[in-house]
Amino acid sequence: MFLCHAWDDRKNSAKELHDLLEKNGVTVWFSEKDVLLGSPLLREIDKGLVKSRVRIVLVTPSFLKRIKGSGVADKELSALLARDLLIPILHETTFEDLREVSPLLGSRSGLSTDEDSLSDIADKLAELVTPETTE
Repeated sequence: MFLCHAWDDRKNSAKELHDLLEKNGVTVWFSEKDVLLGSPLLREIDKGLVKSRVRIVLVTPSFLKRIKGSGVADKELSALLARDLLIPILHETTFEDLREVSPLLGSRSGLSTDEDSLSDIADKLAELVTPETTE
Protein backbone atom coordinates (compact mmCIF):
# COMPACT_ATOMS: atom_id res chain seq x y z
CA MET A 1 0.00 0.00 0.00
CA PHE A 2 1.26 3.50 -0.87
CA LEU A 3 0.50 6.34 1.57
CA CYS A 4 0.44 9.79 -0.01
CA HIS A 5 0.34 12.69 2.45
CA ALA A 6 1.35 16.31 2.95
CA TRP A 7 4.82 16.98 4.31
CA ASP A 8 3.24 18.83 7.26
CA ASP A 9 1.36 15.66 8.31
CA ARG A 10 4.36 13.31 8.28
CA LYS A 11 4.89 13.32 12.05
CA ASN A 12 1.26 13.24 13.19
CA SER A 13 -1.80 11.97 11.28
CA ALA A 14 0.18 10.34 8.43
CA LYS A 15 2.50 8.56 10.86
CA GLU A 16 -0.48 7.51 13.00
CA LEU A 17 -2.25 6.00 9.96
CA HIS A 18 0.98 4.31 8.81
CA ASP A 19 1.54 2.78 12.25
CA LEU A 20 -2.07 1.57 12.51
CA LEU A 21 -1.86 -0.06 9.08
CA GLU A 22 1.41 -1.81 9.90
CA LYS A 23 -0.08 -2.97 13.22
CA ASN A 24 -2.77 -4.65 11.06
CA GLY A 25 -0.09 -6.44 9.05
CA VAL A 26 -0.22 -4.14 6.01
CA THR A 27 3.05 -3.28 4.28
CA VAL A 28 2.99 0.47 3.69
CA TRP A 29 5.27 2.62 1.53
CA PHE A 30 5.76 5.76 3.64
CA SER A 31 8.29 8.41 2.70
CA GLU A 32 9.40 8.90 6.29
CA LYS A 33 10.78 5.36 6.42
CA ASP A 34 11.29 4.44 2.76
CA VAL A 35 13.25 7.42 1.45
CA LEU A 36 16.82 7.33 2.70
CA LEU A 37 18.76 10.52 3.32
CA GLY A 38 20.38 11.72 0.12
CA SER A 39 18.05 9.71 -2.12
CA PRO A 40 16.18 11.46 -4.95
CA LEU A 41 12.67 11.91 -3.52
CA LEU A 42 10.72 11.79 -6.79
CA ARG A 43 12.53 8.64 -7.96
CA GLU A 44 11.85 6.91 -4.64
CA ILE A 45 8.17 7.90 -4.85
CA ASP A 46 8.11 6.47 -8.38
CA LYS A 47 9.52 3.15 -7.12
CA GLY A 48 6.98 3.06 -4.28
CA LEU A 49 4.11 3.64 -6.69
CA VAL A 50 5.26 0.79 -8.94
CA LYS A 51 5.41 -1.65 -6.01
CA SER A 52 1.98 -0.79 -4.55
CA ARG A 53 -1.33 -2.22 -5.64
CA VAL A 54 -3.46 -0.02 -3.38
CA ARG A 55 -2.81 3.69 -3.01
CA ILE A 56 -4.29 5.91 -0.33
CA VAL A 57 -4.22 9.68 -0.06
CA LEU A 58 -4.49 11.24 3.38
CA VAL A 59 -6.43 14.42 2.62
CA THR A 60 -5.98 17.07 5.31
CA PRO A 61 -6.13 20.87 5.22
CA SER A 62 -2.33 20.82 4.76
CA PHE A 63 -2.65 18.42 1.82
CA LEU A 64 -5.27 20.62 0.15
CA LYS A 65 -2.90 23.61 0.44
CA ARG A 66 0.03 21.61 -0.96
CA ILE A 67 -1.75 20.31 -4.06
CA LYS A 68 -2.79 23.82 -5.06
CA GLY A 69 0.86 24.43 -5.89
CA SER A 70 3.05 22.53 -8.28
CA GLY A 71 5.23 20.80 -5.70
CA VAL A 72 5.85 17.15 -4.88
CA ALA A 73 2.33 16.53 -3.53
CA ASP A 74 0.80 17.77 -6.79
CA LYS A 75 3.11 15.57 -8.90
CA GLU A 76 2.43 12.57 -6.67
CA LEU A 77 -1.33 13.10 -6.91
CA SER A 78 -1.13 13.31 -10.71
CA ALA A 79 0.57 9.90 -10.83
CA LEU A 80 -1.91 8.42 -8.36
CA LEU A 81 -4.95 9.59 -10.31
CA ALA A 82 -3.79 7.53 -13.29
CA ARG A 83 -4.18 4.33 -11.24
CA ASP A 84 -7.30 2.30 -10.53
CA LEU A 85 -7.29 1.62 -6.81
CA LEU A 86 -6.93 5.04 -5.19
CA ILE A 87 -8.70 5.76 -1.93
CA PRO A 88 -8.96 9.22 -0.38
CA ILE A 89 -8.93 9.27 3.43
CA LEU A 90 -10.32 12.58 4.67
CA HIS A 91 -9.09 13.89 8.01
CA GLU A 92 -10.20 17.25 9.40
CA THR A 93 -11.68 18.24 6.02
CA THR A 94 -14.64 17.37 3.80
CA PHE A 95 -15.30 15.91 0.36
CA GLU A 96 -16.69 19.31 -0.65
CA ASP A 97 -13.36 20.96 0.22
CA LEU A 98 -11.52 18.25 -1.69
CA ARG A 99 -13.69 18.60 -4.80
CA GLU A 100 -12.91 22.35 -4.90
CA VAL A 101 -9.19 21.53 -5.23
CA SER A 102 -9.27 18.16 -7.00
CA PRO A 103 -12.57 17.12 -8.58
CA LEU A 104 -11.01 13.88 -9.84
CA LEU A 105 -9.84 12.76 -6.40
CA GLY A 106 -13.04 14.06 -4.80
CA SER A 107 -15.10 11.86 -7.12
CA ARG A 108 -13.49 8.67 -5.77
CA SER A 109 -15.19 6.77 -2.98
CA GLY A 110 -13.26 7.04 0.24
CA LEU A 111 -13.35 7.18 4.00
CA SER A 112 -13.55 10.05 6.46
CA THR A 113 -12.55 10.51 10.09
CA ASP A 114 -15.85 12.39 10.47
CA GLU A 115 -17.46 8.94 10.34
CA ASP A 116 -14.73 6.52 11.51
CA SER A 117 -11.62 6.78 13.68
CA LEU A 118 -8.21 6.42 12.03
CA SER A 119 -8.00 3.04 13.76
CA ASP A 120 -11.30 1.88 12.19
CA ILE A 121 -10.16 3.21 8.81
CA ALA A 122 -6.90 1.26 9.12
CA ASP A 123 -8.92 -1.88 9.90
CA LYS A 124 -11.08 -1.37 6.78
CA LEU A 125 -8.00 -0.80 4.60
CA ALA A 126 -6.33 -3.90 6.02
CA GLU A 127 -9.41 -5.94 5.10
CA LEU A 128 -9.15 -4.61 1.56
CA VAL A 129 -5.58 -5.82 1.04
CA THR A 130 -5.58 -8.97 3.15
CA PRO A 131 -6.72 -11.99 1.16
CA GLU A 132 -9.63 -13.85 2.72
CA THR A 133 -8.88 -17.33 3.94
CA THR A 134 -11.32 -20.11 3.25
CA GLU A 135 -11.73 -23.10 5.49
